Amino acid sequence: MIKHERFETNSIVLLVGILLTVAIGGLVEIVPLFTIGETIEKVEGVRPLSPLELAGRNIYIAEGCYNCHSQQVRPFRDEVERYGHYNLAAESIYDHPFQWGSKRTGPDLARVGGKYSNDWQAAHLIDPRSVVPESIMPTYPHLARQDVEPAEIGADLHALSIVGVPYSEEMIAEAAADMVAQATPDADTEALLRRYPKAAIGDLDGDPTRVTKMDALVAYLQSLGRMVDFTTYRPELAGEATTEGSQP
Repeated sequence: MIKHERFETNSIVLLVGILLTVAIGGLVEIVPLFTIGETIEKVEGVRPLSPLELAGRNIYIAEGCYNCHSQQVRPFRDEVERYGHYNLAAESIYDHPFQWGSKRTGPDLARVGGKYSNDWQAAHLIDPRSVVPESIMPTYPHLARQDVEPAEIGADLHALSIVGVPYSEEMIAEAAADMVAQATPDADTEALLRRYPKAAIGDLDGDPTRVTKMDALVAYLQSLGRMVDFTTYRPELAGEATTEGSQP
């Protein structure tokens, strides 16, 4: 039996002991994961972002919105009462990268979808003080003046499909048309909504004649937290779906 004194007086023995302990602990935690087909629960309603929403997410990242807004409601009473149901891992399954964030200069946005109208969201982005007088958020009026490029979004969908986001060939082929249709009043959106249920459609930025970066960002914000119906969601049912999904 090795005496404890040997570890305390010999740094080499102590180092070897630490490495063995960490290695064994790591194997115990990691090896079982290779026997599980899926570690994230299956949740009904979670889908990839529509082309317009994806363009808006790209703008959200480019403008640095994640520096001041988190998208992570933690399972604490004060957060759930303020923001809504705590976040599920499945809600971020198609995020590359995820937007959980680590700071809240402004409120959490994980459940902001549908909380305000499209007009409110556009007004807030153009001049935050016009709707929230105490806001310290920068203004983003330039987004309403800049058009998006529908022809380029198909490449984004294709790239994400390579890393596992389930965009079908049909979704990629129709990406440009879907982007324009989502932001165009009176457009035929039947196929769009079949591919992307609950997507916000119509004039999103106050200018129905163009598809702008403002349209895209508002579409993305309106998608946050709306995919899962928490009035019917049951964790135990999600667990059953995970078990079924892991079968060969």
